[in-house]
Amino acid sequence: MKRKLSKSGNGWSLFMPKTIIELLDINPEEDQVEIEVEGKTLKVKRAQKETL
Repeated sequence: MKRKLSKSGNGWSLFMPKTIIELLDINPEEDQVEIEVEGKTLKVKRAQKETL
């Protein structure tokens, strides 16, 4: 799947289709994501929820 980046303020945003969000088991209204760069690969995963 190929996507273009969109200008957003002083940066760029990446649109993630609902299918990808569902596959990653992410609730975009509640969850945070972790973003990691490995070589020239961008990795995105649901962040662990912090416990108090």
